Amino acid sequence: MLTINRENLIMDFLKENETIKTKYVMDHFNISEATARRDLANLEKKDLIKRVHGGAILSNINFFSKDSNIAFRKNVNRKEKEKIAEYAASLIKDNSVIFLDAGTTTFQMIKYLKNKNIKVVTNGLNFIDELEKISVESFLLGGKIKYKTSCTVGFSASKYLETFNFDYVFIGANALNLNGYSTPDGDEAVVKEKAISLGKDIYFLCDHSKVNKNSFIIFSSLNKGKLITDSILPKEYESFKNLEVVK
Repeated sequence: MLTINRENLIMDFLKENETIKTKYVMDHFNISEATARRDLANLEKKDLIKRVHGGAILSNINFFSKDSNIAFRKNVNRKEKEKIAEYAASLIKDNSVIFLDAGTTTFQMIKYLKNKNIKVVTNGLNFIDELEKISVESFLLGGKIKYKTSCTVGFSASKYLETFNFDYVFIGANALNLNGYSTPDGDEAVVKEKAISLGKDIYFLCDHSKVNKNSFIIFSSLNKGKLITDSILPKEYESFKNLEVVK
């Protein structure tokens, strides 16, 4: 098959599925890994896709204003998320109760919680197995299951949250700007807002790609907690001092 034909078929797949793995390209077209990577590199040079760990995504997809599949989001800015997660976990003292909001950056914190004497409450369905592996006592919020982002949301989850008090709350967001932190889903916003109200120390974990973006529902103002990010904020945020930039 001609390279241009493969590229067209890759783009057709991406428009339907949002993400594509290098292994899928290899198997589907019966080509070598080097050829698959070259095809993806060519598409990236044309500014049609963005390569991420293990594959690629469409370059023009707006994953701030809508919910994207968690398998897709976890590979976006993976290194930056790792740095943010490691720093966030280092803030936690023993004998603490923490809330981990469902999200790909907060999920990366789990590996750094090993050997900490803590209790973790979360609405992330996929968090529980990982917390069990490192023997951390954990509690899963009940509620409506949102399969696309692998979490529990809504009124029931929010009511269950009221039975806890948190030393630390770690929250993810799809976007942030001067108006606050936002998410595309109202049911998720309810859980985030409630968790923030129950915590002593609040941290928002957002890599640079979330900055100056908009999503549907604002669930918190910027002054509700400290932002942990990986890049200096634009000039218009110079009065906002409650942040930590990790390199």
